Amino acid sequence: MFSPQGPSLRELTVQALSSVERGYDLLAPKFDHTPFRTPSVILDATAAALPGPFDRGLDVCCGTGAGLAVLEAVCSSQSGVDFSAGMLAEAREAHPEATLVRADVRALPFAAEFDLAVTFGALGHFLPSERPAVFEGVYRALRPGGLFAFPIGTPPPVTSFAHWATLGFDAVMRVRNAVWRPPFVMYYRTTPLPALSVDLMAAGFSVSTTALDLPGRWQLVQARKDPFIRAG
Repeated sequence: MFSPQGPSLRELTVQALSSVERGYDLLAPKFDHTPFRTPSVILDATAAALPGPFDRGLDVCCGTGAGLAVLEAVCSSQSGVDFSAGMLAEAREAHPEATLVRADVRALPFAAEFDLAVTFGALGHFLPSERPAVFEGVYRALRPGGLFAFPIGTPPPVTSFAHWATLGFDAVMRVRNAVWRPPFVMYYRTTPLPALSVDLMAAGFSVSTTALDLPGRWQLVQARKDPFIRAG
């Protein structure tokens, strides 16, 4: 599951008993050697499906910067935002030309600055009650007509190992968060496409999906800001 360069069981245990921010600060130096990093095949398929080119791009919850490579393929300039200083340090080393900002994405500090926003593997770090603030912030950060895009896989069938593995993981995390503080929010089953679409439309986006050239019925969610909204 992990490469020899990845974190030890002890390191993962310490991370899991920390807050989300502190946990990712600890994991950052070895994050790219874990299965938690978005696979390159998904990043490449996303870049190929985006209707670019774009001017300014923003990677929301950029982590160590895997998604910045997608922005480099389709945008003239790239920015990333994350609240983990450790993750941003790794991203800065890998993508020195990108503008990186430390901020809580539930209160994004941008207004009509970007033509494209993307996010990869981060939505499970927000409770459903927190998603509206995230999506509203992304909406504000985009220029009129701007696009918010992210890949999402079809939930695995109930007969599959993946279904029971994700169900078990979420159950363990719920128990952990019920008995231990600070909470570590990371759930695999709280982001179904219908619920995400409802929250995106409530934030003002029009929503469509495009099939990605990947096994497993992956889709690219494309949430578009009204092009006739006045900037500012």
